[in-house]
Amino acid sequence: MPGGRLTQQERRQIALGLADGLAYAEIARGLDRPTSTVTREVMRNGGPTAYRADLAHRATGHRATRRGQASTEAPSRGDGRDDGAVREFEEVFTTALVQSGMPRMMSRVLACLTITDAGSLTASELVQRLQVSPASVSKAISYLESQAFVRRERDERRRDLYVVDDDVWYQSMIASARATDRIIETVQQGVGVLGPGTPAATRLEGVARFLDFVSENITRAADQARDVLHTKAGTPHGKAPDPSGTEPEPSGRGGAAEMCRGIST
Repeated sequence: MPGGRLTQQERRQIALGLADGLAYAEIARGLDRPTSTVTREVMRNGGPTAYRADLAHRATGHRATRRGQASTEAPSRGDGRDDGAVREFEEVFTTALVQSGMPRMMSRVLACLTITDAGSLTASELVQRLQVSPASVSKAISYLESQAFVRRERDERRRDLYVVDDDVWYQSMIASARATDRIIETVQQGVGVLGPGTPAATRLEGVARFLDFVSENITRAADQARDVLHTKAGTPHGKAPDPSGTEPEPSGRGGAAEMCRGIST
């Protein structure tokens, strides 16, 4: 079985296999490579729908150069971890975030913060780790703050410190739900403008009911998961589960049960 980096010809074979709809395992067999090698190659270079052999080959060379520069500029990790494996995971994690819809630089910053043991870095540390400009980091942080993915603190030297923690994904989901609520309110206003009972207004009413139902259920699930998981972990977030095993009906837009009744009628 061949080892080492993929060649440009192998990357072209991967691209052809993806175009033919082949599974990663089948492509890997044709190359006599592990399936994991093909999976990582595709995921770190745009995913199955956006993979381009020549672009992937150039990007790999660029990453290798950047890693070489970083290894001479940055001290050894000193934590016993494999530097190459950590960098590889960071790239795969970044690609997964990009495929979820997050811009690439914002994905790189979030991935970099998330995989640090402290869960926090300064702007200068992010610049050094990612080998990007301060302006790029500043723009990414502004976006991530607006989506509640990071929060800003001050360290002992009064420098801005950008933090992710166990609560950040919860806060981001709640922020997303609030944004969806604003869409619902806007759509409901449109019903009055277009005239109740008209085809367009009826369509908007359906959109509002769907978004309302999904948003409320996501919010409830996020609240319950936060309470249960943080309580099990022994953190101060959330309240202990109700010993009776029942959950109170949440306040807000009428509750999921009421929404279900409205949809079924």
